[in-house]
Amino acid sequence: MNKRHSLEEKQSAIKRYIKDRESPLKIIKDIEISKSTFYNWLSEYQNEQKQSDHKKLTVRNFKMLESKIARLEGIIKIIKKANVLPNSPLKDKLSVAESLSKNYSVHMLCEALDIPRGTYYNHILRNKRDNTWYAKRREALREQIQEIYDESNQIFGAAKIATVLHSRGVKASVKMIQKLMSDMGLVSIRQGAKKYYDDNVRQYKNYINQEFHTNAPDQVWVSDVTYFKCNNKQYYICAIIDLYARKVISYKIRKINSTQLVKTTFKVAYEERNPSTSLIFHTDRGSNYISKGLNDYLKSLQITHSFSRAYVPYDNSVMESFFASLKREELYRKKYRSEKEFYKAVEDYIEFYNERRPHAKLQYKTPNQKEREYKEKSEDFE
Repeated sequence: MNKRHSLEEKQSAIKRYIKDRESPLKIIKDIEISKSTFYNWLSEYQNEQKQSDHKKLTVRNFKMLESKIARLEGIIKIIKKANVLPNSPLKDKLSVAESLSKNYSVHMLCEALDIPRGTYYNHILRNKRDNTWYAKRREALREQIQEIYDESNQIFGAAKIATVLHSRGVKASVKMIQKLMSDMGLVSIRQGAKKYYDDNVRQYKNYINQEFHTNAPDQVWVSDVTYFKCNNKQYYICAIIDLYARKVISYKIRKINSTQLVKTTFKVAYEERNPSTSLIFHTDRGSNYISKGLNDYLKSLQITHSFSRAYVPYDNSVMESFFASLKREELYRKKYRSEKEFYKAVEDYIEFYNERRPHAKLQYKTPNQKEREYKEKSEDFE
């Protein structure tokens, strides 16, 4: 038989929550009531607050009451959704908090579930590397950050991106967005714009100056990133071409345009071909190419980084031409039913481009043919 509770007991429970800010789960446990009973009491209290002396409320008090009611409503929703009891193990409460964190603030979750905020943050930090939910959330954030960054023409920094995310119902701190943008090599063009302008000629040197002819393989590599939308998802294709035979020597496809995409693509080519330290790596000045992470990596290998001039696509016309061919001859001609089919199409086209597609600049030889001839001549001289 359910125990009846007096008005004083109800008021005491509400007071403990509202004024003393005790956890709902602790109150429920102490007075031995169900979660539904407690949020019914809270609902009654809210209704009473709304109806009492509303004419006497100042604007400030009304807003404070409105905020308090919104918090109570959030607490009630959390208690309804949480499949844990007041005496449930802490790990179960943490798991529930984690699963609901996309929709509720950490402060509200911890208050509703009687979890110290420090404990919750330690749990997330301790498990983030192996935490599937955390990894998925970061990946989703990366895609949204990239989308907003591109929409703003690379103008928005972390604070503005956070504001746009919040307006879309996505909660993420400026600090987290800053870290993800740093990992992705995204920098607002507003940051250091004057310094960028002053250092433009001095820092970003163009070592090839539209001279796209070389005497041997692995003297100059050129690279760029393009994007392609497939089934409402945006994909970024990074490719590297060796100028001697116009051969695509490495490529990667990712959903995020980042420094890591470029670095991984370069690493594959470097490990496979093992070029000398006289290699020149020529790119445009995209944020992923001018990032500190990539340039520190190239310096560690003693690779010279050459840059196109700003807004002069002809300085990297070999890459522009390749991506135009890829899209006109393959990607624009078909509708891909899946991501796997799209990836396979790019792989097959690059194999075709290197092995079977003649190039006018190579006297109508294919890239692989041109490279094989060089190797055969080199062996004859040995």
